[in-house]
Amino acid sequence: MRIISGIHGGRKIHPPAKMPHTRPTTDIAKEGLFNIIQNNLEIEELEVLDLFGGTGCISYELASRGALTITIVEKDNKMYDFIKKTSAELKFENFNIVKLDVFKFIESNTRQYDFIFAGPPYALATIDELPVKIFEHNLLKPGGWFVLEHTPRNDYKKFAHYKTERNYGTTIFSIFINN
Repeated sequence: MRIISGIHGGRKIHPPAKMPHTRPTTDIAKEGLFNIIQNNLEIEELEVLDLFGGTGCISYELASRGALTITIVEKDNKMYDFIKKTSAELKFENFNIVKLDVFKFIESNTRQYDFIFAGPPYALATIDELPVKIFEHNLLKPGGWFVLEHTPRNDYKKFAHYKTERNYGTTIFSIFINN
């Protein structure tokens, strides 16, 4: 896994081996996603929420490219510790790492964000609740983006606020915008 661009561009990150519930976003999919983000949003102005932080690869990329603040929610002890350790090594001071179940975080959170990314385990039975809960709890600022990473078996085209999707084989990013 590597950081593609920004102040840490090209730097390799080595997540713990044998993590059955994590699946770092591939470089090809991540590059595609960040091309879309950079062409539509000012990363340096974003307050970010990363749900299901996993290895932290999306957050490291956003931080490397200058995002204002990043809140990462990860409930797994090993991955939480890994994100904490890696963000300290990279000297990312704008990180807030929360050890909590994502749905409990959504229920209790009172802040709004410019950009929310969710890369849940593909087998998550409640994945379809994510876009509903994000908008139900008003987590996005006006004009804010929610990007949900999922497989082709999920289809969000009929969901409220859905705008578009990008397909990278087994990885699809559905984009929802709060307008």
